[in-house]
Amino acid sequence: MALKKFKPTSPSRRNMTAASFEEITKSWPEKSLLKARMKNHAGRNARGKITVRHRGGGFRRKLRVIDFKRNKLGVPGRVIAVEYDPNRSARLALVQYVDGDKRYILAPLGLGVGDNVQAGPGSEIKPGNALQMKLIPTGTRIHNIEMYRGKGGQMVRSAGTSAQLLAKEDRHVLLRLPSGETRRFDAECIATIGQVGNLDHKNIKLGKAGRTRHRGRRPHVRGVAMNPRDHPHGGGEGRSGIGMPGPKSPWGKPTLGYKTRRKKKSSAMIVKRRK
Repeated sequence: MALKKFKPTSPSRRNMTAASFEEITKSWPEKSLLKARMKNHAGRNARGKITVRHRGGGFRRKLRVIDFKRNKLGVPGRVIAVEYDPNRSARLALVQYVDGDKRYILAPLGLGVGDNVQAGPGSEIKPGNALQMKLIPTGTRIHNIEMYRGKGGQMVRSAGTSAQLLAKEDRHVLLRLPSGETRRFDAECIATIGQVGNLDHKNIKLGKAGRTRHRGRRPHVRGVAMNPRDHPHGGGEGRSGIGMPGPKSPWGKPTLGYKTRRKKKSSAMIVKRRK
């Protein structure tokens, strides 16, 4: 993937970049793999309370049904198209299997139209193929990793990311994740070979506020610019600091480095934290 630049016809265009979409081979999604438009809740939960601030508006998008489970074992398929997905940073590969079934998978780096993919034991170690991690050689780069058997890939799915299989120990494998964290996984869990494509996604410069609004992100106001009734950092004559020992959230809770995560069972699988 490459980035395209724009002529500086306005200040926002001067530094704006966008994807060239040169790897995309199909303009319209597969109709049988589309779901209804995703409903925009604007950061509200089931009770109508805003639980995630600064969300709302944005372009209406339809959901693509993606095969994260890769449970079509032993059936070879061929990539017939590479498509854009508005709901994620990665590209999608449309795979047609020999029995006529069509499915979307995340398009790894180096996978193109006409290439063959397969899942299950006996599959080659090449980009796009999916196997149990106990069958993958150490040192291999992988993505779309299952955390629980049969649940489907949940980790390492963003553009340009990959994890590395470091070691195998008994019923577990050791992976280094993109964050730098080293973590144990069940060796029976499935992962896909290769690095997720669309590497230049991280280098895109939006250039103007409007492109952020198209993504459904509303303006974020600093606490120090508010009134004291709206934020603990607010108030003061003229420009002022936060006026307290540590930064706070709008509800008075400590933030910026203050740990708020609950203890999870899966945290026991972490061997080395990213920090």
